[in-house]
Amino acid sequence: MPFHFQFPWLPNNPTSSSSSPTKPPSPAIPNPFLPIQAGLASFLSSLPLPRAPFPPPPWARISSASASAASASALPVAEIEERLAGVPVYALANSSQEFVLVSSARGGGGGGGGARAAVPPPALGLLCFRREDADALLAQMDGDMAAGSTVVPIALNKVIQLKSDGVAFRFVPDSSQVANAMKLMENEGQYVNDGFPGVPVFQSRSLVLMSDNKRYRPIFFRKEDLDNSLHRASRDQQKPNPAVKMGDIQVSSLENIIKSMKDSSSSKWDDAVFIPPGFDLATSSKQSNHDN
Repeated sequence: MPFHFQFPWLPNNPTSSSSSPTKPPSPAIPNPFLPIQAGLASFLSSLPLPRAPFPPPPWARISSASASAASASALPVAEIEERLAGVPVYALANSSQEFVLVSSARGGGGGGGGARAAVPPPALGLLCFRREDADALLAQMDGDMAAGSTVVPIALNKVIQLKSDGVAFRFVPDSSQVANAMKLMENEGQYVNDGFPGVPVFQSRSLVLMSDNKRYRPIFFRKEDLDNSLHRASRDQQKPNPAVKMGDIQVSSLENIIKSMKDSSSSKWDDAVFIPPGFDLATSSKQSNHDN
C-alpha cells in the first residue's frame, strides 16, 4: 500500500463561477503544489520572454496535423502547461531580449544537395534545468557575444510550445540527475550506452498525494527530492508497511511524458503533478502550514 499525503489547502469544491452556477465545471486537474509554485510562477511570469531573432512570428504554438483527431483523447495543452507552472529553466538572452542561439555544427555544406544544400543548418536555443549550466554557457561565449548577455529564468510551461522557423529548442538536463537515472536503469538491468534520452524525471509507486479523496502521482525532477519525500513518508507512517520499499523509484523522460499527454488518452496521466526542483513533500507541507 503506498504512502498517502493529505493536502487540505485544496478546495473541496472547485471555485464556482457566478455567471453559470448550474453548469458543472470541466474536470480540470487541480494542482496540489499550487501553493509552492505560486511564488515561482508569479516571478517567472513577470519576466520578459526572450525573442528569437527571426522575422516570422517568433512564439507560435506548435501546430499538429492530427490535432482534430487527437483532441478527444489527449490532454488539453492548457492543462499540461498548468501542471508545469513554477518549474524554471534557464536560457541566455542578449541585451535586445533575444535568445542567444548556438549554431548547429552539422549541415550547411557539401555534396550533391542541390536546393537542399542551400538550407541553413538549424540554430539551437538551449534551455538548462540548472542555472549553473547556463552560467557555464555564458562564460564560454566570446567577448563580443557575451557583452550584454545574461542568464534569464523562464517558466517551463511557457517554453514547451515554443517554435520559431530555423530554431530548435533543446533542454539541457542536470547531469547529476542523468547519472542518477542511468544508475537506476542499470540496477534494473537496463543499459543505455548512448546516455539517457532526454530530461530524467523520477516517481515512485509508493508515493501518492491525496486530496478530496483523489489520488495524484508526484513526478520529481531531482531524485534527491523524491528520496526526501519517501524518507519523510516512511518516518511519519503510524504503521510501517513492510511491502513499501524505499528504493521503489521509476525513471521516465520529461519529453516522453509530455508527448504522451499530447497524444494519448488522458487517463494515463490525469493524476500526474510535477514537483519543481529543490522541493519535496516535506517542504510543501511546511509551506502550506506557513501560508495558513
